[in-house]
Amino acid sequence: MASRRSALQSEIVQRKPFRSPAEETALGVVRTASLMRRAMTKAVAPFGITQPQYNVLRILRGAGAGGLPTLVVRDRLIDEAPGITRLVNKRERAGLLKRERSTPDRRQVICYITKEGLALLKKADPLIEAAADSGPLGLSMAQQRSLIHLLDIVRRTLSEADK
Repeated sequence: MASRRSALQSEIVQRKPFRSPAEETALGVVRTASLMRRAMTKAVAPFGITQPQYNVLRILRGAGAGGLPTLVVRDRLIDEAPGITRLVNKRERAGLLKRERSTPDRRQVICYITKEGLALLKKADPLIEAAADSGPLGLSMAQQRSLIHLLDIVRRTLSEADK
């Protein structure tokens, strides 16, 4: 009896079965993340920013008036961004954030969101929220909570293995 092709196999037009359920799970997560990233990128594109740039602005908005050091912003990003300085430079030139050297430690640079950055987020937020909500629409609330829990376990396992 021939095995049934999975939805992922059909999507990526893979003829051979996956090596294991673990492989199919990992590739399914990566494929899903790619599709979600594409939807979020499309949502912020009309504002002339990328999804990582939106994330930087979102983090700085959450930091409030005190701002955050550049490396703390980097550590809070959803996706790793080795070029955090470049990300920040582009948004500073656009007037969406500003940077200042820390008074106690001149080596540290503190980033702050500007009024223009806040205004952009106010316009972009509904579109990014709609994009984020579109993926899990096919899941019940219980399924969403279950998926959140399962993904937490996967991330925790990967983080522990990375240490």
